[in-house]
Formats: sequence, C-alpha cells, structure tokens
Amino acid sequence: MFATILIHIICSYLATVAFAIITNVPRKTLNACGWTGATGWMAFWLFQNFHLGVGAASMAGAFVVAVCSHFFAKYKKMPITIFNIPGLVPLVPGGLAYQAVRNFVLGDYIEAIGFTVQVGVVAGAIAAGIMLSEIFNHSIRRFRENKEQI
Repeated sequence: MFATILIHIICSYLATVAFAIITNVPRKTLNACGWTGATGWMAFWLFQNFHLGVGAASMAGAFVVAVCSHFFAKYKKMPITIFNIPGLVPLVPGGLAYQAVRNFVLGDYIEAIGFTVQVGVVAGAIAAGIMLSEIFNHSIRRFRENKEQI
C-alpha cells in the first residue's frame, strides 16, 4: 500500500512539474506547483478508494488544489493561477475524453455518450471544487476583516 501511494505522489508531482515547465512558470515556483498537483491528486485518489464517485473525487481534488494554490500564492507572492493551472493537470479527464472520441469514431455511440457524460461530470466537478474553494477563501478573508473592525 505504501509503495502505491508513493508512486501516485511521485507521478502526479512529476506530471504537474512537467506541465508547469511547458507553460513557462517561474523556476522558483516549480516545487510548489508539483506539491499542489500531488496533494490534489492524492485527495482525488483517496475519494476514489473510498468509492465516493468520480464527481466527488474530482471536486475534492480541485478544492485541495485551489486551497494549496491560494496558500502558495500568498507564500511566494505570486498570482494564484501559476499554481492553479498546473495543479489541475492530474485531474483532467484526458483518458475519458480519448475513449469518448475513440468510441464515436468506431461507431459505438452508446459507449461514447457514456464516456462523454463522465467527462462532463468530471469537468463540472473540477469547476465546482475551484468555486467552493474561492467561496471558502473569501469567507475566511471576510471573517478576518470583520474581526479586525470589532
């Protein structure tokens, strides 16, 4: 079990860093980007292992990525998108999208529609996870501002 977790962490970290290099993020942020992607993937993986569904797992992963991105953005004094975009790469349903297109090409439309619906669910869950994180961060910021005014 430990070896499986370690492999998932290493692979998601490397995938995130590789995408960050391709998109020319600053060199000093590569490690933070990698950890953002790895923590988001581990949240996704844990939810998947508890059989909570791909939608809930994707939402949890995106939420964790967005929270980590917010933390690293403040810590490194950089824009949040530098950490957010590469961090979401491990969660993107590329394999499902490939299967959907493949089945459309092969003429298996029922199977293709099933994969397309899964892609839509995952994409919507990722968007919802990011949105929930922004609401969470905004609420914390507002609470701190109101606390200081009292």
